[in-house]
Amino acid sequence: MRNRAWRRQAGEREVMAPPWNIHGELIINCNCTVFCPCVLSLGTHAPTEGYCHAWGGVHIEEGAFGGTTLDGLNVAFLLDIPGRMTDGDWSMALYIDANTSSEAVEGLTHIFSGQAGGTAIVFHLLVSTLLGVKTVPIFYEKDGNARRFTIPHILTGAVEAMRGRNTGEPVMISNSDYWISPNVMVCQGGQSKIRDFGRVWDFAGKSAEICQIQWSGA
Repeated sequence: MRNRAWRRQAGEREVMAPPWNIHGELIINCNCTVFCPCVLSLGTHAPTEGYCHAWGGVHIEEGAFGGTTLDGLNVAFLLDIPGRMTDGDWSMALYIDANTSSEAVEGLTHIFSGQAGGTAIVFHLLVSTLLGVKTVPIFYEKDGNARRFTIPHILTGAVEAMRGRNTGEPVMISNSDYWISPNVMVCQGGQSKIRDFGRVWDFAGKSAEICQIQWSGA
C-alpha cells in the first residue's frame, strides 16, 4: 500500500493542517482466514475472502495536533473494503475516546479521515464513505502479547500474538514497506466481535496484527 505513485499522489492531495504526530500502538483484526496478505503485498493482493471487514484500535502514548495534546487517548475504527485495498471505495466508521476534549476530537477526526495529510493520508485517498464519527468510552488493555479494545455495546476486540520458535517471542514481520509500520507482530483474533452501522462481524481465529506506530504530518 505504499508505492511511489501513492507517495506522489499523497503529496499532491495533502491539505493545510497544523503539524501533528502520534506515537503508540495500533491493532487490527480482520476477516482473513490466514495472515492478511495486504501487509506483504502492500495492498495489491486481494484479501483471502476477496473483501476486507476489519476493526482497528489505536492507543496513543504520545501525540499532538498543533497545540492540542493527544497523550493517552484511544481511537478505534471499522473498515468495510469491497476488494483489494489499493482499489479504494472503503467505508469507515471512526470512534474517539469519550474523555477527549473537543479540540482533540477535531484533530483526531482530521488525522483519521486523512484530511490532515502525512502518514494517515491513505484514509483520504481510499475511503469513499465515512459512516460516522462517534465519541464513546474506549478501553484499551495490554497483557504481555495480548491486547484488548472494548467499546460497550459495539466492540469486544481481543487479539494475541502468535508464538515463534523462541520461547515467549512473537512471530514478527520486519523491515517491510507497509504504510502503517515497518515491523508487524503477527496475531490472531480471540473473542473479537463488532456490531455497528448494520455490520455484525465475528473475527475469532482470524488474522490480526499489532504495530508500533510513529505517524506524523507537517
